[in-house]
Amino acid sequence: MTDLVLYTLYLADDALVLAQRLGEWAARAPELEEDVALANIGLDLLGQARPLLAYAGEVEGAGRGEDDLAYLREERDFRNCLLVEQPNGDFAATVVRQLYFSTYQLGLYRALAGSADPTLAAVAAKAAKEVDYHRDHAAGWTVRLGDGTAESHGRMQRAVEALWPYTGELFEADDVLRRLVAAGIAVDPAELRVDWDREVGAVLAEATLDRPEPGWQHTGGRRGVHTEQLGYLLAELQYLHRLHPGARW
Repeated sequence: MTDLVLYTLYLADDALVLAQRLGEWAARAPELEEDVALANIGLDLLGQARPLLAYAGEVEGAGRGEDDLAYLREERDFRNCLLVEQPNGDFAATVVRQLYFSTYQLGLYRALAGSADPTLAAVAAKAAKEVDYHRDHAAGWTVRLGDGTAESHGRMQRAVEALWPYTGELFEADDVLRRLVAAGIAVDPAELRVDWDREVGAVLAEATLDRPEPGWQHTGGRRGVHTEQLGYLLAELQYLHRLHPGARW
């Protein structure tokens, strides 16, 4: 695959996998309003993934469309970060995962809107407006639960600590990224770290939650090396399409 195809899949797979995760909350959220809110965030992410997958297939030139890339790739072919494939857990874990990821994604899309690639720039400019809401939603719940009861505070603190080791990968740069950054197409993720640290840190402080100490970080998602959780997620995501190949609705 070319660098541009791989980078587009980094972006698309992050959005697609998290959209599937959030879809698991349908009819199970802690209150009706959140059922709707999480579903809408998931649909926003799916709306980001679709044009990116279509563009990756177009650039690849192998005759694969968005459905082929979503439903017919194997686990090792997915390039999403490990954070988005982590299970929903309780509502606290879902909120913290969304806070971490949407803060990163918002900074990424705002910078990517200036990409030399017009397709990526257009997708990013539109998506940044959506992700701004995603982050505000997650930040609001982080403060509400973190600075709430002893039970909600404890659950949030555990989620903050459990998911923190998956955040370092967001800011790693591989050779693909370095070449595309030099060409003005991609965003150097390392440049997003300072703002992410400041913004996440401010939300955690307001929520009376302790920021974890630096430590060992998981990695591998961009290389196709995933946790076991992705296999289960893909089995559900891809089941119907693979059961009825070529079906039209």
